[in-house]
Amino acid sequence: MTAEETRRADIVEIGRRLHQRAYVASNDGNISVRLDAERLLTTPKSVSKGFMTPDMLVITDYAGRKLAGERDPSSELPMHLAVYRRRADVTAVVHAHPPVATGFAVAGIPLDRAVLAEVVTTLGSIPIAEYGTPSTQELADAVDRHIAAHDGLLLANHGAITVADGLLPAYYKMETIEHFARISVVARILGRERLLSREEVNRLQELRGTYGIAAPAPICPEGSDGIVAGGDAACQTLEAPSAPGARLVDDVPAVPGAAAPPAHGETEIRLTYRELTAIVEDAVNRLRDREPAP
Repeated sequence: MTAEETRRADIVEIGRRLHQRAYVASNDGNISVRLDAERLLTTPKSVSKGFMTPDMLVITDYAGRKLAGERDPSSELPMHLAVYRRRADVTAVVHAHPPVATGFAVAGIPLDRAVLAEVVTTLGSIPIAEYGTPSTQELADAVDRHIAAHDGLLLANHGAITVADGLLPAYYKMETIEHFARISVVARILGRERLLSREEVNRLQELRGTYGIAAPAPICPEGSDGIVAGGDAACQTLEAPSAPGARLVDDVPAVPGAAAPPAHGETEIRLTYRELTAIVEDAVNRLRDREPAP
């Protein structure tokens, strides 16, 4: 197999996995990989990623002009091109709509809390890129503002994108984002998330080199939003409270016995079934007390 044939086979396999795991539906999603300094290989427009064949793929240049292939390239190629222009170290891009992670993107909640050590060491923080109309330069520009500092992004009301030096590593990062999102949902339903301390996060970042995982940008200092002049992200914002001597920090509710406060300021009230029943019974009793005598 030539290098190009291998990459074609890898894209087809990743498309099959995305479809099989329900990270895409219908013709959703797109995948691309660098072939050399002049060409890249990308998925075609209007084809289910679960039913592609190697001959369907399209070769373009880095301006998006088609060089070879019977079909047209993905309409979201501009987003991929923005990544390749910004990140010389990236050779592959995967875009999909994993349901739980996309739910966070729709809710406007980034995956930027230090909860899982594996996520801190492989991806760091997963912010939300501002909404841009799909298949337009607007979306490409939104991704461009964050991708220099992150290997994975949520796309507001759209999906997620992951990048890496290689097709399979880029796909694995998509799996990690969706896995993290599912765990985060369960923890929040249960009422709280125990966070890794800032000191533990720093320790994990030091271990990245041992694991052979390069970080596109450092973790931001506590209290920094990581945005520099021009609106670009320069570091990774991660919610990890300082707690010298501790590895984990309880996300302690403000009122003893109450559920943990919602993250990122969303308006939310959480009650147990018993608490809700008591409130309803009290309201019914008050209404009865107000009823006039017959």
